[in-house]
Amino acid sequence: MNYLAPSILAADFCELGAQLDLIEQSGVQCLHVDVMDGMFVPSISFGMPVLACVRKRTKLFLDVHMMVERPERYVDEFMRLGADSITIHVEACDCIYKTLERIRSLGGKRGIAINPETPIEHVFPYLENVDMVLVMTVHPGFGGQSYIPECLDKIRSLRSEIHKKGLSVDVEIDGGVRLENLKENLDAGANVIVTGSAVFQGDMAHNIKEFQKIMNAGQ
Repeated sequence: MNYLAPSILAADFCELGAQLDLIEQSGVQCLHVDVMDGMFVPSISFGMPVLACVRKRTKLFLDVHMMVERPERYVDEFMRLGADSITIHVEACDCIYKTLERIRSLGGKRGIAINPETPIEHVFPYLENVDMVLVMTVHPGFGGQSYIPECLDKIRSLRSEIHKKGLSVDVEIDGGVRLENLKENLDAGANVIVTGSAVFQGDMAHNIKEFQKIMNAGQ
């Protein structure tokens, strides 16, 4: 099944509550929450207080993307505050298996993310231990970047490996995804689509409807 996951990194935080309500009313099931520490990536975004407020406001599935060094330090607290899934970066964690198991033991869905410059094969050893793989299709840390076309091959290779192993693992993409390149990413094997400005800029309800139209076709 295909899922749209709007990224609140692109939201207007003065209007965040109203925007969350609109997203939920539009039939979206998942919300993407980017946590950045200024170390693993250059930017600093938001952390625990924002997650706690979002959790109080919405019943949406909260997909927390940890762009932080040593994410294992924060798993317990983010789960306690309402995360439904936590995705850690293969490049940022020294105890990947242990951290994934900790997320599972706390009742969360487990994700592993990979940067554009990292070979996709680096996540293959963890496929049996995750619910989702996030393929970054821009360099993490900043919104509004252009999609990196070479990532399509990584998505195809990942989906092929998941199929070969007979697994049920979602493939999420994040970065530069717009209506114009959505279908080719779906065709390559992505089924969880993170997008920020393409949803939050302009008429949000219309933007969501247009994404859903393409994502629901052929399902």
